[in-house]
Amino acid sequence: MTEPVEYDVVVVGAGPVGENVADRARAACLSTAVVESELVGGECSYWACMPSKALLRPAIARADARRTPGLSQLVQGPLDADAVLAHRDEYASHWKDDGQVAWLDSIGARLYRGQGRLHGPKKVVVDGPEGEHHVLTARHAVVVCTGSRAVLPDIPGLAGAKAWTSREATSSSRVPGRLAVVGGGVVGVEMATAWQALGSQVTLLVRGGGLLPRMESFVGEHVAEALTEGGAQIRTNTSVKSVERSEGAGPVTLVLEDGERVEADEVLFATGRAPRTDDIGLETVGLEPGAWLPVDDSCRVEGSDWLYAVGDVNHRALLTHQGKYQARIAGAAIAARAQRVPLLETDRWGAHAATADRSAVPQVVFTDPEAAAVGLSLAEAEAAGHRVRAVDQDLSSVAGASLYGDGYRGRARMVVDLDREILLGVTFVGPGVGELLHSATVAVAGEVPVDRLWHAVPAYPTISEVWLRLLESYRG
Repeated sequence: MTEPVEYDVVVVGAGPVGENVADRARAACLSTAVVESELVGGECSYWACMPSKALLRPAIARADARRTPGLSQLVQGPLDADAVLAHRDEYASHWKDDGQVAWLDSIGARLYRGQGRLHGPKKVVVDGPEGEHHVLTARHAVVVCTGSRAVLPDIPGLAGAKAWTSREATSSSRVPGRLAVVGGGVVGVEMATAWQALGSQVTLLVRGGGLLPRMESFVGEHVAEALTEGGAQIRTNTSVKSVERSEGAGPVTLVLEDGERVEADEVLFATGRAPRTDDIGLETVGLEPGAWLPVDDSCRVEGSDWLYAVGDVNHRALLTHQGKYQARIAGAAIAARAQRVPLLETDRWGAHAATADRSAVPQVVFTDPEAAAVGLSLAEAEAAGHRVRAVDQDLSSVAGASLYGDGYRGRARMVVDLDREILLGVTFVGPGVGELLHSATVAVAGEVPVDRLWHAVPAYPTISEVWLRLLESYRG
């Protein structure tokens, strides 16, 4: 064992969240160590956001082109799968983290490769890949940014079937002829969209009654309609009872609850996430291994004055952009506390409280059509006891939608708090709607009064003109 090395801040996990914490700590002149057991850049860079969007972009661009007069006849053929996969590999930096490591070096953070574990208060031990053993002590804070992992259900035969999780779905080097997708959430529908466009025959098996159940119900209906038109089979209210695959090779058979058998060349289970906290020494500080870590609005673990949990591990919002937002909050709070400055005295911008995690979480689902939402759905707002009204608008009636070509289909909804006359939530589904979301996020996060939104004039002809139509409908 080496002698303990002391830093102001020790960050466990070097994904986008850990990188942002380190950046904020170094900007405050706090010495910072970062511990990473895999690749610097984390899940988002190599197995989630970046490679998945590289797979999806050609599918969405082709769909847009097929709707455009003068172009549609030229893009009826298949995608060049080899070219798409090669571009995906480039987007994922060929699963090498040299560039990210160089960035950590540039901000003056020290990288320790290996498995990091808490070893009592303010102490982290790191077991390196070459047998190294480091003991790191934090003067001010240890920050857990270890993210989450895919969860496979306890189904007979699944353990030996070499099923895909989100990692395999975004990094596969070949296109399966038949792909079964178990789960109708974001990962399930995005990967169904991507691999169907690349040539797979997709079957979606969904336990519930529809796709994207955490969004407004019409969103899942639009996405399901498009997937079905593209050739996918969608089976709702369907559960997988067991999985059969000979020695983890060859076709895989899914046995459903009713006894029906579905055969595919690969199967993706997109059935949830769990925190990567099972092997990071939580038991040495009185916490439960494998548990989500509850935190306050500065991302400090409840009951602690030195331990922070940022990103997926705190279960507030399992989205990269929200994790990075939390990282900025936590970094500012750690710096203020290190300087013994009361947070309220330096919090002009609300920089020490992650309030958006409760009221204004934005998300885009990169299917065709795209889905985008921020804040509360109608059902969530009603369940929370708000007196609300939902205002809907057919996006195809907006002039800017015609620029996307023939047959544009989409819908928008805003949920209005009738007592305060502000927006609690906004949802869009349709081609190109992801770029509408930030305007909605500003409206929700800023609690902009509806009568003030009337004076935010949308440019013509853009899809943003849907804001005018929504407000006209609300005003009657």
